[in-house]
Amino acid sequence: MKKKRLNVFVTFLACLPLLAFTQSTPSNEINLKQMGLIGKVDERYQSFNVEMCEVIGGDFWIPYELIDSVRKHSNRKGIDALKWKIEPIDLYEKKLRNLAAALGPTYVRVSGTWANAIYFQDNDEAALPTPPEGFKNILTRKQWKGVVDFCKAVDGKLVSSFPISDGIRDKDGNWTPKHIKSILDYTRSIGGEIAAAELFNEPSHASHGDAPKGYNGARFAKDFAAFRAFAAEAAPNMKIIGPGSTGEGGILPSGLDLSVDQLLSATPKPVFDVFTYHYYGTVSQRCMGAQKPANALSAEWLSKTEKGLEFYQNARDKYSPGAPIWNTETAETACGGNPWAVTYIDSFRYLEQLGRLAKKGVQVVMHNTLARSEYALLDHDTHNPRPNYWAALLWNRLMGTQVYEAGSLAPGVDMFAHSLKNKPDGRTILILNTNETEASVILPANAIQYLLTAGELLTKKVKLNGQALKLTPKDEVPALEGKKVKAGKVQLPAHSILFLTFEKI
Repeated sequence: MKKKRLNVFVTFLACLPLLAFTQSTPSNEINLKQMGLIGKVDERYQSFNVEMCEVIGGDFWIPYELIDSVRKHSNRKGIDALKWKIEPIDLYEKKLRNLAAALGPTYVRVSGTWANAIYFQDNDEAALPTPPEGFKNILTRKQWKGVVDFCKAVDGKLVSSFPISDGIRDKDGNWTPKHIKSILDYTRSIGGEIAAAELFNEPSHASHGDAPKGYNGARFAKDFAAFRAFAAEAAPNMKIIGPGSTGEGGILPSGLDLSVDQLLSATPKPVFDVFTYHYYGTVSQRCMGAQKPANALSAEWLSKTEKGLEFYQNARDKYSPGAPIWNTETAETACGGNPWAVTYIDSFRYLEQLGRLAKKGVQVVMHNTLARSEYALLDHDTHNPRPNYWAALLWNRLMGTQVYEAGSLAPGVDMFAHSLKNKPDGRTILILNTNETEASVILPANAIQYLLTAGELLTKKVKLNGQALKLTPKDEVPALEGKKVKAGKVQLPAHSILFLTFEKI
């Protein structure tokens, strides 16, 4: 009897690897009924940045094709040699507004390094020739009204940050609210509102961001306490968000001034309504980054966004437990993006990032930028859509706020599931085939498909269900026509992106 039991046990053990393999092997069949609800994102989940530098005009990244010629006639050194003077963006341009509105509702974040030392000229006179002492840049009423009017026109809620340079401080170096009160008062006077604000942009890189010399965690804690107390009285409906740090957890090269622990462990301890962070997987070729197109579809690159999130989620749990988490600035790479950020290949990174972060509990993702440099959704000269814009538009039209666990398909074929936009009983499934070979999925019911493809990965031209995507002759967004597909097997071409909508599960 003992020998028989032993044989049965040995047989059972021998089967364990097979059982485990059977249970974890991905299936190419979509099972909508087994996709459990795992979270919910903000209705403005997909949002974007318009840099303060763009609003006022200033030094921004030189386009790659012009770097050599511009540097040849420049005396700039270091990273400044990679930037040139840009003119203020026209936020009243009809084409720009049409394209931005098609992504609504959104948050529109107007911040960046240039916001840290901005002087708000609170009158309607001609702009000052130079900013007052302690400031580096000037923001006029006319320019700020352009921001407020733009947000109203595109169904965008304004997110910003404030100056923390020497100019706003008293003789003892203490942060003062007078300058910020002027911005808030003027914003209200023209019917606007700042929905959320960080104290300043990227305190993790304080020395690069015009903070006072020797800025440290104790100084941040003191400044933040004064800012929070002021905002509670002057703007009680404005969410206080932060810290907006970036690059930690082994993501970016060294250059950090203040770690998130240094910023948040000093007293009085900063407490945020929303915990924010920035994410760039690496720096671009401008800043000697090593990322290549050959790696742009690798599992390591596409999943790196989760590694960045993990670090800041742990910080959130330690310092602001229970607070929502937003990514308030992200793009293909820092330093303006790589040359291929303007092409179809980066659409995979863009959508994978949205899908992965939604599954991990991020409530809002703000892409940098809407319309400047290689990482922008729109071309900075013509404002014509780049492939990432079309990807963003499909996400906005089809992906609802409820997030489901989609499971897995096959290596290199990733799947994400949300409620169908404005139809919570329906589902939208996003599938990305990053492989060089065709893949297939089995649909449980009839669906509508929106299939993105391109003739090559490094192209600016993309097709939806075989038809080239382009604006109408009046520079308006075209109708995005889906294609009916029946239950059963559906083929995904190599390097394709497929949205599937199901009216009911």
